[in-house]
Amino acid sequence: MRPSDPRDEHFEDLPVSVNASKDGIYFTSRRKSYYKGLRVFVTFPFSSPHDPMNCEYVAEVVRVEELPKSKIGVAVHLKLSINYSGSSAPGSFAGA
Repeated sequence: MRPSDPRDEHFEDLPVSVNASKDGIYFTSRRKSYYKGLRVFVTFPFSSPHDPMNCEYVAEVVRVEELPKSKIGVAVHLKLSINYSGSSAPGSFAGA
C-alpha cells in the first residue's frame, strides 16, 4: 500500500487485511497517514514482491476508524486494476 498522489507524504505499508470483496478491502494498520479520500496503490493479494499472482489496484480510502492498541481500521474502494502481465483488461478486477 502506498499513496498514488505525489502531493501526499510517501509511505509503504504492509497492513493486515481483515476482509475483502471484489470491490474493496478492510485492513488494520498502525500508520496514521490514512485519511478519507486518500488515493492509494494497493497490491492484493500480496505474498512477495515478484509473485505473478499480485495484482495492483488504484483505490480510494472511504473509511478510517480508531481501534484499540493504537491501531486504525481502513476501508478502501478498489477503483481500477493495473495488470502489468496483460492477463486481464484494465479496469477489471481479476483475482479479487
